[in-house]
Amino acid sequence: MGKVVILDHPLIDHKMAIIRNADTNTKSFRENVNEIAGLMAFEITRDLPTKKVEVVTPITTTTCNVLDREVVIVPILRAGLGMVDGIQMIIPTAKVGHIGMYRDEETLEPVEYYAKFPTEIIDGKVLVVDPMLATGGSASAAITNVKKRGAKDIRFVGLVGCPEGVARLNLDHPDVDIYLAALDEKLNEVGYIVPGLGDCGDRLFGTK
Repeated sequence: MGKVVILDHPLIDHKMAIIRNADTNTKSFRENVNEIAGLMAFEITRDLPTKKVEVVTPITTTTCNVLDREVVIVPILRAGLGMVDGIQMIIPTAKVGHIGMYRDEETLEPVEYYAKFPTEIIDGKVLVVDPMLATGGSASAAITNVKKRGAKDIRFVGLVGCPEGVARLNLDHPDVDIYLAALDEKLNEVGYIVPGLGDCGDRLFGTK
């Protein structure tokens, strides 16, 4: 079973308090979501493989470590877009794929409506990102579809999760590690995370 990592850092906690606040405006919400994602990037990539290269400094020649693996960020549309810039600020060489999911009104199952991925998805470290891990349905379906495209090394990265969503991902994809900034109490009767932060997509894009 994949590990579940809840990032415990004062800066992340401080920024989480800002985005949880219902009075936070769209600009501040979007900026803090990106900043949290950037802070999370350090932990997400802690075990990335490196290789040694020779570098000429202003003084002499030395051996340095550089990344030996491509990183591919795959946001689940649309809210996942809010985390991409923050991660790319830390990993500017990261490629970006996109996957869009909607819920079928009759079956209630997630359906893919858009997918575009770089070729590096096959051999790279793939970060599937979505701010909210609620029921886990969309995240699980997105990961399934990314696997169908050849991805083998996948991590899910979110801001807020709940036990129900974590359990669903662990069941469906035991090979996928989960990284969250916070693990909240539960889902309410209409599928929102409690205490949560509301509809992340609406708050990111000002459509509430």
